[in-house]
Amino acid sequence: MVSAVFHSPRDVSIELIKPPVAPPQKALAKPPTTRMPIDWRGVWLRVLPPVLGLALLVGIWALATQKGGPFPTPTATFDAAVKLFADPLRSNGPNDQGIGWNILASLQRVALGFGLAALVGIPLGFIIGRFEFASRMISPLISLLKPVSPLAWLPIGLLVFKSANPAAIWTIFICSIWPMVVNTAVGVQRVPEDYLNVARVLKLSEWKVITRILLPAVLPYILTGVRLSVGTAWLVIVAAEMLTGGVGIGFWVWDEWNNLNVAHIIIAIFVIGIVGLALEWVLMALAKRFSFED
Repeated sequence: MVSAVFHSPRDVSIELIKPPVAPPQKALAKPPTTRMPIDWRGVWLRVLPPVLGLALLVGIWALATQKGGPFPTPTATFDAAVKLFADPLRSNGPNDQGIGWNILASLQRVALGFGLAALVGIPLGFIIGRFEFASRMISPLISLLKPVSPLAWLPIGLLVFKSANPAAIWTIFICSIWPMVVNTAVGVQRVPEDYLNVARVLKLSEWKVITRILLPAVLPYILTGVRLSVGTAWLVIVAAEMLTGGVGIGFWVWDEWNNLNVAHIIIAIFVIGIVGLALEWVLMALAKRFSFED
């Protein structure tokens, strides 16, 4: 006996609508990580031009000194540098200090003068940029004093402090403060007005406006002023130490000139340039870290 099974039209329509079930698939294998190829052309463009420039400088120097004279050759200067840096922290009294101590003494003066300038200059820049009355009152004074040579302030420091070391720090302070004041004030003035309107709507206090709105927006301008100030301070400290004496890279250069040791003067020039370049790199990296630009 054969039995037949009948399906209603509704059951057939349900089966036709039902989507087909896909067979289970294996998990996709994780693609292997590929290393980015090294851009050798970019590396060469970064490394080769500075090396060629330095080689060109040494070559011209060697050609200019091959017939002798008071100016030392690159080989003689290199030999003097090896002996000099063999004991950079030598200390045989106040007039016989190694080059390491002289560099550290100059950096200490720069740090103190620059730090005081930052403590005064950055808040002053906020005040000038935030309040129009303060801007109209202080901006003419800045325009009057900013062009004055930093070394012109050194006698004032000697008169007031009666000592060479505070006078040198004072000179660093007065030459470092202007870039920070100007850049900070410009940054505050360029903050979009919409930000300040939001602060007025929220009825934020002046302290919160400065710390929550102005400071994040002005930080790149502040760091630009800091970078310019450090470069100026490192330039000025050498000249200030030549006039004030004591321990420092500027005094060391002048002392070597009195000893007619030109090789050490050339070494000091390279050392001053390298330290200034290192300070510039550090502050540029810091400014790039806090910049809003890609």
